[in-house]
Amino acid sequence: MNTLMELFLTFAKIGTFTFGGGYAMISLINHECVEKRQWITPDELTDITVIAESTPGPIAINCATYTGYKKAGFTGALAATFGMILPSFIIILLISVLFQKWMQYQAVINAFRGIRIAVALLIIMAAVTMMKKMLMKTKNKKVGILLAATFACTVLALNILNIHFSTIYLIIIAGIIGLCIYGLPKKAGGKS
Repeated sequence: MNTLMELFLTFAKIGTFTFGGGYAMISLINHECVEKRQWITPDELTDITVIAESTPGPIAINCATYTGYKKAGFTGALAATFGMILPSFIIILLISVLFQKWMQYQAVINAFRGIRIAVALLIIMAAVTMMKKMLMKTKNKKVGILLAATFACTVLALNILNIHFSTIYLIIIAGIIGLCIYGLPKKAGGKS
């Protein structure tokens, strides 16, 4: 029961204090679940993020579900997922009731401008952390940097040109390029 409560409270804290959802929550999930509690490894967080991007549902909730399941099975997945969802639900409910009334005040408008900047910085911080960890495990760092820069420029160009291109296709293309560059993993005994 203590484990379930810890999962619930940890993810409720993440859900309460991280604005922006999704990628903005990854750096806090990294801090709470990888660095502080060591429930998952940095590699697992990276893998979860990639898988969560290509599966239905919000990334942070998928990460919470996986972490809860790994730590305490099905009930752990429920506790972590519910902990992640509940604060957002309550906050959105309150905002929807009070939003129009609050948006008449310049102080609230200015606060939301600041929050937008903070969310962007959280997303950048999560991306930089994941990039560093990815490059540490890459055989050829120059190729890894070149691939990352190429995909970053591609995504930026698509956004600037307002061209809709699913990130799932980018993930598939990156996986194919990775297989072409690095090859299939070798089995024990040197056979492919």
